[in-house]
Amino acid sequence: MSAAPDVSVVVAVYNTMPYLTECLNSLVGQSIGRERLEIVAVDDGSTDDSGPELDRFAALYPDTVKVLHQPNSGGPAAPSNRALDIATGRYVYFIGSDDYLGEEALERMVACADQHGSDVVVGKMVGTNGRYVHQALYKQNDPDVSLYESALPFTLANTKLFRRDLVEKHKLRFPEHLPVGSDQPFTIEACVRAKKISVVADYTCYYAVKRGDASNITYRADHLARLRAAAEIMDFTAGLVEAGPGRDALLRRHFTWELAKLVQDDFPGLDRELQRQLCAGIARLADVYFTDGIRDAMDVKRRVRIALARAGAVDELAEAISSEKQHGAPPFVLEGDRAYARYPGFRDPRIGLADRVYELVGESVPGRLAQGTELLASAWDQQGEALTYTLSVRVPVLGDVDGAVLRLADKAMPKSADKPGARRLKADHVLPAPAGEVTLEPSEDGAATVLHARVPLAYVTAKRGVRVYLDVAGSTYEIPVRGKDLPMPLARQWGREGDPYRASAVVNDKGRVVIDTAQMYPPKIKVLRQGLKRLGRKLKSGAGRLKRAVGAKKSKPAGSKKPTGSKRK
Repeated sequence: MSAAPDVSVVVAVYNTMPYLTECLNSLVGQSIGRERLEIVAVDDGSTDDSGPELDRFAALYPDTVKVLHQPNSGGPAAPSNRALDIATGRYVYFIGSDDYLGEEALERMVACADQHGSDVVVGKMVGTNGRYVHQALYKQNDPDVSLYESALPFTLANTKLFRRDLVEKHKLRFPEHLPVGSDQPFTIEACVRAKKISVVADYTCYYAVKRGDASNITYRADHLARLRAAAEIMDFTAGLVEAGPGRDALLRRHFTWELAKLVQDDFPGLDRELQRQLCAGIARLADVYFTDGIRDAMDVKRRVRIALARAGAVDELAEAISSEKQHGAPPFVLEGDRAYARYPGFRDPRIGLADRVYELVGESVPGRLAQGTELLASAWDQQGEALTYTLSVRVPVLGDVDGAVLRLADKAMPKSADKPGARRLKADHVLPAPAGEVTLEPSEDGAATVLHARVPLAYVTAKRGVRVYLDVAGSTYEIPVRGKDLPMPLARQWGREGDPYRASAVVNDKGRVVIDTAQMYPPKIKVLRQGLKRLGRKLKSGAGRLKRAVGAKKSKPAGSKKPTGSKRK
């Protein structure tokens, strides 16, 4: 290769067969062309067939693929640094050796950088085999995205295109002592110093693979190693960005993501001393960086866990995690236009956390409401010609719940409500017409409110969903009542003599209770209308025949008239 390539792709490799083969094939097959491409792969002491596979590709593509071998360093940082030392491309791109690229990825990203003068280009990245990749940044192409006013802080992997002049000017390299997250300091500093960052979102550039045995380094690191790495990255970031909204925008990611992962479902089962060490480490970072802005921007579940860890409330933290895993989200305490999640430690003077920690602050809660809404009883009450549907519903709220109502709604829930299971209504919403009565009482365990409803059924043919409407923190939520775990009452016939109706309480394919009422026979007026229509058709048909007969009579020629017979003499 005589001229400098447009892009050098760095591949740090350690025991990634057979994924490595697909990775390398995706690189040599890039539409940008091998004459514009340099691949620098560093084998970090692999013990499988990764080393020979790299050598095979280097022999097949000697002008494109460079391979270095070194003893194992314990992570991707050292091989990535060694590759950077010999890279010659105008841009440098990093790829995990178990991942692969879309065919046009490099061509599109280099073209974007050249067109817009970008120092960093982020290509759309997706996960495969169940690997999670944050998608908010990839809603649309953006030639100039802000590090502080976008979802970029949640996409800090080094799997991006970097202008190599920027990398060398600021001597950007990877910290080799970090067991996990070593790409973040590199990426953060590059983005802080970049004059322009662009996003290519209309093409999937990168496919991040979760190996079948979950052996990616991200999934192997232990709790304390991840805590130490998060602490170093946060301190490093604070050294680059002064305190304020910009720093908060970056560090919010680490509280929401890295630190919150340390207090997930496995926390209650950890050794007690390890639990204390994790809480102490989180407390040290929270004391310095957990501003009110970061607190209020987090969802209440993670916010409460960080705050309990910061307070050293190990038992309450373990209880909050275990209880939510077993029973779902805790109930909300409603007080006027405010709502609080009643996690352990709420208004406990021994812990001393502010109400704001537990408050729902600007977040939508339909999923939590739907998850905690439970049908307790469902039956018919028939008296004479009248039929009433009776039900009891447990709703996960306490306090000021007098405004809670139950209605039968004609329209189906929108698709947007399917995933969370409920929805927040618009400010100008109109509730379905009231029917029957609703009474409220605390649940037996004191952790919820039970709605007892009696809904008289009207003589209509309709399918109507059973919904609870509830005001929470200034918004009204529509919660479909689910009935998958409770047998529905048998269908019932009711109505006036000679005009019966049939009522069914059914559970639809989404698990929601629907009341289906219909006439068993067509109404008399319908029969009359059908009879009149038949009579009309007969009259019309008879009139047509008469008209045709008269027309035929007039059309006969003169003299053709038959004799009528002679007169009597």
